[in-house]
Amino acid sequence: MRALTLTALLLATPALATPANNEWHAKAREMLKHAVEVPTVEGRNKVPELARWFGDQFKAAGWADSDIKVVPYEGAPGDKTAALIVRWPAAVKSNAKPIMLMAHLDVVEAKPSDWSMDPFTFVEKDGYYYGRGVYDIKQGATAITTALLELKANGFKPKRDIVVLFTGDEETAGNGAQLAATQWPEFKGLDFGLNSDGGGGAFAADGHDLGFSIDTAEKTYADYSFSVRDSGGHSSKPKPFNPITELSAALVRLGAYRFEPMQNETTRSYFQERQKVEKGPLGDAMRAWLANPADGKAADFIEADPGEVGLTRTRCVATMLNGGHAQNALPQLAQANVNCRIMPGVSPDAIRDELQKIAGSKVQVTRLDKNETSYASPLRPDIMKAYTDSIHVMFPNAPIIPTMAAGASDARPFRVAGTPVYGVDGLWIVVPEDMRAHGRDERIPVKAFDDNVDHWVRMITAVAK
Repeated sequence: MRALTLTALLLATPALATPANNEWHAKAREMLKHAVEVPTVEGRNKVPELARWFGDQFKAAGWADSDIKVVPYEGAPGDKTAALIVRWPAAVKSNAKPIMLMAHLDVVEAKPSDWSMDPFTFVEKDGYYYGRGVYDIKQGATAITTALLELKANGFKPKRDIVVLFTGDEETAGNGAQLAATQWPEFKGLDFGLNSDGGGGAFAADGHDLGFSIDTAEKTYADYSFSVRDSGGHSSKPKPFNPITELSAALVRLGAYRFEPMQNETTRSYFQERQKVEKGPLGDAMRAWLANPADGKAADFIEADPGEVGLTRTRCVATMLNGGHAQNALPQLAQANVNCRIMPGVSPDAIRDELQKIAGSKVQVTRLDKNETSYASPLRPDIMKAYTDSIHVMFPNAPIIPTMAAGASDARPFRVAGTPVYGVDGLWIVVPEDMRAHGRDERIPVKAFDDNVDHWVRMITAVAK
């Protein structure tokens, strides 16, 4: 996942100029090029190769072999993948808990026929880097690695252990993060995690700043089956009860239904910032809902805006349909998949019960996954300050907006296990032109990538000194 939540705030303009010569920026470019050209998509079994290569970069920089581990594991069925774990021990014994730096090495598939260039050939053109994964999220893994190498070369001595986790199946099964959060000993007793697969900023095409987000929460992903069964019969003899008709009615009710609106620390902070600049009825609705969280009408108005969908409540939508078995037979089974993105702290089982009430007694609602309830990370002052200070080195007036992602990332299993995680990447893009994650001709500005390397140096220094 690489989600970016924006707020319409007009500030300074970045330049897509060629950056000044910098040995660490050059090193980062070299590493990003190599990473992009290893096609770490599901089924190609290339993630272990890239994990070992990143591990070699740490080894060459002076990390001990015992502090570098490439851990093989099973990702999606049949996908042999791996995670890279690197520990940088504290310079002196400390009671401070370890911190974690996160990214993932896998990417979604990309077909050359769909692109204007080979997606797995790194290209620099017109102030941009192109290639599958330059945005989601090989740039994050590269920026973290480069920042750590630079800090070590410059004699930085962390006062707490730093543990790096680069997983290999975030885009598919997510087993690496689940194993790390629940089984792998290197991740026990963490203070918090910093995720490069979250956060970041954006600029409009005219150069106006649209703000930087820090991801502190994400919804719980859940799938449910709506099923209606009957004995069937000949289509020339219709019966009063028809599974397809009954299922259709249930899905219409679902489409019209709105779950109870709710606020948490993250979404309150988000809307407090949004309402400062949002004019007209939408801004009025935000202010009304902040003043009175029980104002369902205001929340409904917010939710109707395309840019704010899913931020006021749990949302569920039908995504797949299957029904009947022959053109001349009455259906014996009609089914739909309903996908839900559930507000942090709300149990998927509770949503199943609510869906059953919506669907009615003739529809069987069954939960299809075992995802546990996700929780929001607290807005820790130390993390908020470190991120804000670092971003303001680049863009002094940029607003910093806590955000809740509608999707899921490797942060979720850690939050479930009680470790707060913060999406604090510093990459910025130009919207909508650069919003190409998972899409055609994925790209990032060269200047933004260099800025992000420097940002991670500042972030790590601030939280580990």
